[in-house]
Amino acid sequence: MVSLSVLDQSPIRKGGDAAEALANTIELAKHADRLGYARYWMAEHHNTKSFAGSAPEVLIARIAAETSRIRVGSAGVMLPHYSPLKVAECFRLLETLYPGRIDLGMGRAPGGDMRTTRALQPGPQAYDISVFPQQVELLIQFLEDSNGLAGENGGFPSEHPYLGIHASPRGPGMPKLWMLGSGGDGAAIAAQFGMAYSFAHFINQDAGTGPIDLYRKAFRPSRHLSSPEASIGVSVTVADTEEEARRIASSRNLWVMHLLQNRAGTFPSVEEALSYPYTEDDKLMLEGIKQRGITGSPEQVRAKLLQMGEEYGVDDFVILTITYDQKDRLRSYELLSEAFALQDAV
Repeated sequence: MVSLSVLDQSPIRKGGDAAEALANTIELAKHADRLGYARYWMAEHHNTKSFAGSAPEVLIARIAAETSRIRVGSAGVMLPHYSPLKVAECFRLLETLYPGRIDLGMGRAPGGDMRTTRALQPGPQAYDISVFPQQVELLIQFLEDSNGLAGENGGFPSEHPYLGIHASPRGPGMPKLWMLGSGGDGAAIAAQFGMAYSFAHFINQDAGTGPIDLYRKAFRPSRHLSSPEASIGVSVTVADTEEEARRIASSRNLWVMHLLQNRAGTFPSVEEALSYPYTEDDKLMLEGIKQRGITGSPEQVRAKLLQMGEEYGVDDFVILTITYDQKDRLRSYELLSEAFALQDAV
């Protein structure tokens, strides 16, 4: 049975603002809850005009309060910026407030440019991606200690300097742990620590099935996951017809082109995208961009997702849909839900 979830970056449209983008996020989350989507994940981006979601742990609390069934989580917390204990406490608090509904997705990407990355560091030390596996291990140890999953001595060995330090509030339950990645590094770390793994196809289509294959081959069972569990993040635009879907997607495609040209801003209107004076080089780039996602009618998109699922060996998709008009985004998720009969499974 296919499972569909939502990835929301809280995009800011041209002529709009961050407050509107966050209101749209809340509206879409409530919509997804009713439509039968399994999870609602929010991204982390910094120092950008394009996205309003800089603190997913804050948005999770609001979205979980506005919904009743859907799991809510981060996609992800960019762990190299933060203390593992602080992240553990944030998600312990969320799990205590909304038991059984919280996902902790984490990643190793900076989520911004290098100057912003340096500004996010708590002191003069440099951003050091090499310690990411140790951060993941610490985070898991704090979470397992706080709910007694790791036994009497908690998640730390007897000589560990953090033995006796607990992530508060302590109590039962644990957020579901996901590693997010667009290549082999994240897949390898997910396998090492026995975590679920979500491959960002919308970022790196060229990787093929390699990251998920690596993850499955190297997976080590953990206290919280006994066998590999993988999903794929896919960029999708659905409309009643293929022509309408391609028209709507033109806004996102122009934004991606500007992103690749290091001049991304707010998301342009469809009218601007359709009338944009593309150069020959732009048109060549645009053709590649169109291949990065799936665009079409509900039947076309369903067929392509199922084909992708067979290729990657997964039946779990995290859907990223960005449109200039909120009504088009709501409709896209609605049509996709209907195509897979999600509400029938709730």
